[in-house]
Amino acid sequence: MSTFLYSGDALARYGFPAGHPFGADRQAAFLNEARHQNLLQRALQQEPRSASAAEIARFHTPPYVAFVQRMSERGSGSLDYGDTPAFPGVYEAAATVVGSALAGLEAIMAGHAARTFQPIGGLHHARRERAAGFCVFNDIGVIVDTLRSHYGIQRIAYVDIDVHHGDGVFYPYEDDPELIFADIHQDGDTLYPGTGAAHETGKGAAAGTKLNIPLPPGAGDEQFAAAWQRVLAHLDAFRPSFVILQCGADSLAGDPLASLRYTPAVHARAARDLCAVAQRHAAGRIMGLGGGGYDRNNLALAWCGVLREFLDV
Repeated sequence: MSTFLYSGDALARYGFPAGHPFGADRQAAFLNEARHQNLLQRALQQEPRSASAAEIARFHTPPYVAFVQRMSERGSGSLDYGDTPAFPGVYEAAATVVGSALAGLEAIMAGHAARTFQPIGGLHHARRERAAGFCVFNDIGVIVDTLRSHYGIQRIAYVDIDVHHGDGVFYPYEDDPELIFADIHQDGDTLYPGTGAAHETGKGAAAGTKLNIPLPPGAGDEQFAAAWQRVLAHLDAFRPSFVILQCGADSLAGDPLASLRYTPAVHARAARDLCAVAQRHAAGRIMGLGGGGYDRNNLALAWCGVLREFLDV
């Protein structure tokens, strides 16, 4: 079955101005490399769509959604403590990230695609009531809550290989036993957001459903491979019905904001193995979301590796 690729001008607008690391040129860097590798001809390219305020509010609080709308109209200031600036149209750009993710989910659940990839997505720091870490709306949280409320799918695997801990997914579902969480990231003692310690494994009925694996600065492919075996065993033990991959490329060597040293082979391996997990447990259903990555060559190579593996299933 086919792989849908979500990209376009409306998604590219989710990028911050004035030299911000998360600039609007990130999508183009990926698409140029994907074209060079002859991947765009194989993927079924889909146009972005915007999410309604009601769709965004499946995860976020209505007062927060209204706050982003007001700040977008104002066009200046900060949506958090300074990392995530407002700009004219930031609400519309963030709503497009969510809407495109929902379009991908709808395509999978309707049987039109088995896999989707959205390079501008995976905004895993935003909480239900606030922005954080370049993330305005948490498209992942909206996907999870939509799977539950609209499709009756409860057991969902969320796997995060971004260099930063996915705190905006972990804490809202920390006590949810049906959200199977696995996150390999740079040690929070040395990097934002300072969370994701190994002892954080879920609370209450969810104890043991969450796997956090912090790696020390400088860790590379070998250390990832050892941690990855634990992730695969964790997923197989819980047999999820749907798989979400947040494949931030800021874990590659040379990223300006972090200190892991992966090669692009890590992202290809993660995508390949998770497609196999999805085939075993989830009727092949998997979504890939780009996440972070601030060296343009790195993100292009890493995300092309993910897309290639999705296409080769």
